Amino acid sequence: MNDVDRYITLFPEQVQEILSEIRTVILKEVPDAEEKISYGMPGYYLNAKPLVYFAAYKNHIGFYATPTGHEKFEKQLAVYKQGKGSVQFPLDNEIPYKLIAEIVKFREDTIKNK
Repeated sequence: MNDVDRYITLFPEQVQEILSEIRTVILKEVPDAEEKISYGMPGYYLNAKPLVYFAAYKNHIGFYATPTGHEKFEKQLAVYKQGKGSVQFPLDNEIPYKLIAEIVKFREDTIKNK
């Protein structure tokens, strides 16, 4: 069991399923991503640069794709509560896995093209 596995087990089963699915989406889009705990949450890195992070909270999943990921998908994310470089996906709503995949792919392209 690695650190991200341990992190996921800290939450109720329903939340574990969501976290596991987000993890699967990220690693499917970017199989080369390095996975580790960073800032107390699962973080994914490509070429030693941050790709995305996610974290579970009482009522939402926080998703962090740095400001560039959020700026690019501003219209799609407008329905969610946001901060600079962060978005909250409420646990009582459907999690937008397809959108997460698109953001992850965009972040991969951004990192590879720098």
